[in-house]
Formats: sequence, C-alpha cells, structure tokens
Amino acid sequence: MQAASLEVPRKPMAATPREKGALFRALHQGPDPFVIANAWDGGSARLLAKLGFRALATSSGASAATLGRLDGQITREEALAQSRVIVDATSLPVSADLEKGFGDAPQAVAETIRLAAGAGLVGGSIEDASGDRAKPLYDLGLAAERVAAAAEAARALPFPFLITARSEGFLRGHPDLGETIRRLQAFERAGADVLFAPGLPDLAAVRAVCSAVSKPVNFMEGIPGKSFPLADLAAAGVKRVSLATSLYRAAVTGLLVAAREVRESGTFAYLDHLVTTPELNGFLRD
Repeated sequence: MQAASLEVPRKPMAATPREKGALFRALHQGPDPFVIANAWDGGSARLLAKLGFRALATSSGASAATLGRLDGQITREEALAQSRVIVDATSLPVSADLEKGFGDAPQAVAETIRLAAGAGLVGGSIEDASGDRAKPLYDLGLAAERVAAAAEAARALPFPFLITARSEGFLRGHPDLGETIRRLQAFERAGADVLFAPGLPDLAAVRAVCSAVSKPVNFMEGIPGKSFPLADLAAAGVKRVSLATSLYRAAVTGLLVAAREVRESGTFAYLDHLVTTPELNGFLRD
C-alpha cells in the first residue's frame, strides 16, 4: 500500500464539481483503501489537504460542537453552511455527514441531496437512525425507500454524487450483525454507492460485512477498542476509512490540556509544543 504524498498542489475551487465527483468515485475503485479525513472548518480542511489527504468529509458531531451544541442539534441550513466553508477551502472532493437527511420522508431526503449538491458537495451519508428513542431505527422498508430517494436525486445531478448508506444498529442499541448486513444489502439494492455500519466490534464483523455486499464499504475509526490499522482493514475488504469526530476531539484535547495548565498552575509550558505561527501560515497559504 503506497503512502500518500505530503504535498498536494491545490488552489481553492480549482476543480469543478464534475472533476471532484469523478475523482471521489475513482478513489473508491482503487486497489487500496483511502482515508477520508473529517474536517470541521476551513482551516482544518486546508491543513488536511496540505498533509496529503485526497478527500474530506464533514462530521455531524464536530459540526455541532463548533456551534456549541450536541450531535444532532444543528439544522440542515447550518450543516450545509459549514459544508460550503469546507468545500471552498480546498479543491478536494468533500462528502457530508447528512445525518438522517434532515427529515423522515423520502422526499425530504431527496431535497437534502439536491441542496448538498448545490453547496458543492460530491457525496453525502444517510442514516437509518430515526432520532426516536422509543424506536431508534426506521423500519427496513422505509429506510430503503429513503436511500432510494437519495440515490435517485443523486443520479439526476449533472455530476457524480456518491450516496453512503449507514446502518446505525451498533450505535443505537441494536448490535445485531445479521440485521445490519440485511439492511446494508437492502441499501445496496436501493442504489447506495457506499455502505457503512459504524461501531462494528471487531475485524471478523468487518470481514462479514465486506463479503456480504458488492459496493465499497466505509469503516469508521474513532472508538477505542473498535478501531483497527489500515492494513488490517484493507485485508478485510474495506475501501474507505473515515475518522468521525476523532481529529476534532484530538484538537480539543490539546485545548483542554493547555487551558487547564493555565487555569490550574498559572504556567505556560504548553507553548513549547505548539505549531509556530509561520508553520501554521504555511499550511493556510495557497
């Protein structure tokens, strides 16, 4: 597996949606898995692009946290506004975490896909999580209809737009691998381009998912004990690896360590370990 280059020629908005969409699709068809890095603002997007990542994603949890809210507490308009900032920061393809599509009905999901494309995105994920604590997952029939509506809206666009269908059982109190696979297979038949079951417990479950479907599978890193090396995921059949909120949490961890030192000790030793302003500007400069 070849390591990604650390230098990526880039100018903001240098690529058209058609070019970005074609590149994003091609990444899923390559022989090796790729890491899609989750950004939360324009600055993080530029840093990740300069480090050599070939595609970016948003994170609903990180997006909400930047507004001082919990995951699931931002509107479609707010999510797409943040997506536009990330899209405009680099020439990389960007896929958005669109939660459940910001609506229950298939028509609402389709509209979200059309609006996401208008924001410059070339991909988006749709969950089967309902947001209802009493019944956290949509019935499979409705869940598949929602994916089909998203796929139909994406196919009508003038450029490639990849739909990622997420089966949320392992995160929503229903850790049934057989049911998760049945849902992913239904989503594949409904037209999803990428399949995703966050929270899979081990590599055996990852292999079972990858062998049960023919579309590319995304694996989510970020849960301690349920995150695995890229080489092991490649051997299991994974095509794409996302990072969820983990990079944002890493950044916040640094903030907490520094702020606690100042607040509790009155010292500033954290300054000795920071990226310098010239170094930071080097990442942000075109």
